[in-house]
Amino acid sequence: MGRQVDANELVGAAEIARRLPSIARPQVVHDWRRRHDDFPEPVAHLDAALIWYWPDVEDWARRSGRL
Repeated sequence: MGRQVDANELVGAAEIARRLPSIARPQVVHDWRRRHDDFPEPVAHLDAALIWYWPDVEDWARRSGRL
């Protein structure tokens, strides 16, 4: 069985960009994913999007000074 998460806390790149004031566009999320080994892994890979668990991203953003 996979990791259990609260469905209300699932976000895509656009939602992350809206929640983090340091991001001007969703593409930055994908840039961070490539550039930072410690950026959280998506919890789901859909054909049209990657999905993250917001608390994981929020913790990373705080640790890295982006929030």
